[in-house]
Amino acid sequence: MIEIRATIHDELTEFDKKFREILKSNTPLLDRVIRYVISQKGKQIRPMLVFLCAKITGPVTESTYHAAAMVELLHTATLVHDDVVDESMERRGLLSINAIWKNKIAVLVGDYLLSKGLLLATKHQEYALLHYLSDAVQRMSEGELLQIEKSRKLNLDESVYFEIIRNKTASLLASACAIGAYSNTKSQPIADDFYTFGEKMGIAFQIKDDLLDYGNTNIGKPTGNDIKEKKLTLPLIYTIQQAEKKLKRELIYILKNKNKEQEAVNFVLDAVQNSGGIEYATQKMLLYRKDALTILQKCSPSENRDALERLVLFTTERSH
Repeated sequence: MIEIRATIHDELTEFDKKFREILKSNTPLLDRVIRYVISQKGKQIRPMLVFLCAKITGPVTESTYHAAAMVELLHTATLVHDDVVDESMERRGLLSINAIWKNKIAVLVGDYLLSKGLLLATKHQEYALLHYLSDAVQRMSEGELLQIEKSRKLNLDESVYFEIIRNKTASLLASACAIGAYSNTKSQPIADDFYTFGEKMGIAFQIKDDLLDYGNTNIGKPTGNDIKEKKLTLPLIYTIQQAEKKLKRELIYILKNKNKEQEAVNFVLDAVQNSGGIEYATQKMLLYRKDALTILQKCSPSENRDALERLVLFTTERSH
């Protein structure tokens, strides 16, 4: 990750300055919360995608900085709102906004971040960028609601799973790639190609995230957490589909009635391991990664293309 960031070090440094300026507020409480939000910044994968996709297609422009800020504002807003919905008390090892300032303030801060993204777009007439990101917001909401609906009924099959992660996770990564390429080319076909690249990468990213829940690495959440939340991810979907009737009934019963009991959760984890669910999901992840890298190979060789390839590899080889 250090080598990848080094390729766009100057752009990320300038971006951090601009982003802090964008978020300034005259409301003391809001300013305190925003400073705390900024202190929690993660890997900044989405702004990195914006800058790398832009630099592959041409020079970084002021529009590129707008694109990076818009996607980071949107992403941060969704994280704040997600913590409220999920009743999460931690975010990246620190207390979440809702844990410190309660739900009402957290929701309002999320709304503020979204409005900042909208204002940035309209102020600079970045309507094409806004279209990509608005589509992502819609699809993320649809994906989340579809997952809630299917988790309640426990009737999720593989095709629906991919529909969910394509909308819930991949759409924002895809949009980040598209707006990066569009910011300096103003070309819809080029942006659409990068959107497809980002979508493939995003799907692989989410499958990896789901696989981490079945590992023993310290990743900031307990192993089996998805099972406890009744989230049917690809390793478990495969296991249920392949299981004999008796085991299938037992797995579904646990998910419905004993998903909070660690011993029962361990039984499901073992079943997934023994069924080949981990290997199956891993192979699917690698196929989507291969598709993403194949699209990227169409671009001319460059330091930026190499960095983007390494970023794709990082998202599928990470341990957290």
